[in-house]
Amino acid sequence: MRNLLIGFAAFALAIGTAASSSYKVNLLQPSIINGQELKPGEYKIELKDNKAFVNKGSKTVVESDVKVETSDTKFSTTSIRYTGEAGKYKIQEIRLGGTNTKLVFNN
Repeated sequence: MRNLLIGFAAFALAIGTAASSSYKVNLLQPSIINGQELKPGEYKIELKDNKAFVNKGSKTVVESDVKVETSDTKFSTTSIRYTGEAGKYKIQEIRLGGTNTKLVFNN
């Protein structure tokens, strides 16, 4: 019975961590996600079911569809790839430092 409970607890923990993840990202310049311009500063990105919720403090400032990709190797630092249009910087992807996770935004 004890082994069954330990197995269930490990399974529940695995599901809980797979269901959502969060990462901190520091934007150094005004950046656009899903048409919303974000001011420079630190943000927390929460991932849930192919959606990215970008939070500043306790407030969600933008929600966007996102594709989570896994690289063969870990990224040493967090980096952001932009596309420029009319002097605006739209976030195309974020490579999360210390992980092999890449977030691709559908702007």
